[in-house]
Amino acid sequence: MEDSYLFNAGKGAVFTHDGKNELDASIMYGKDLNAGAIAGVRDVKNPISLARKVMQVSKHVMLSGEGASDFAKSQGLEIVTPSYFYTDRRFKALQHIKNEEKISLDQDEKTTMLYSDPDNKKFGTVGCVALDKDGNITAGTSTGGMTNKRWGRIGDSPIIGSGTYANNKTCGVSCTGWGEYFIRAQVAYDISAMINYKGFSLGEATKEVIHKKLTKLGGKGGVIAIDKYGNMQAMFNTVGMYRATMDDQGNLEIEIYKGH
Repeated sequence: MEDSYLFNAGKGAVFTHDGKNELDASIMYGKDLNAGAIAGVRDVKNPISLARKVMQVSKHVMLSGEGASDFAKSQGLEIVTPSYFYTDRRFKALQHIKNEEKISLDQDEKTTMLYSDPDNKKFGTVGCVALDKDGNITAGTSTGGMTNKRWGRIGDSPIIGSGTYANNKTCGVSCTGWGEYFIRAQVAYDISAMINYKGFSLGEATKEVIHKKLTKLGGKGGVIAIDKYGNMQAMFNTVGMYRATMDDQGNLEIEIYKGH
């Protein structure tokens, strides 16, 4: 999915205010709680591969910026020029949001307009959670972040516990939405904690966190999740969320809106 211009990750990443692409990703292994993450990378073709290398090879959990890129080069990962990530669709979205921002400044309504997103131009994430035949859960998340982001902004996607979490005892979770709220609510870990400490089912836990806790804060978005029994859940408080599931029999379901 990072190789497709259709998704806000890798090739299809959105633009920052300065017209650049800054990529974030994370991955976590539920068997031993090992994890890897990268943030603010501009020249690594597949950010999730770099996050995995951080998990498997380094002594660290998160690397950022030029240091993360240097580590990618040392591991032989594919490096590309920043122009590789350019797409007309994402660049036009940046210009549209900048125009909205200019209008809002002229009308002295900066706060209202800057964070409005009626056409879903700002946000987007790709994620995956999986349970293997040995009972091991893995979760991964990759994103270009928020369109028009500034000052090296980093959202929830590379933060373990906020945008990604996996534990063989409970579940694996990958999040998408307005990252600042997912960080404050520690959404991914909280779903696992609900299962671990309160005995909630995966459905109960995701509903409690997304429709009650996150919504109460004012956050928008959703999660995909799988528990240790293989139950799958996609929970969101927005109009829709692109998602797909496949069971061990190869049965594939693809949905966008609620109930479809």
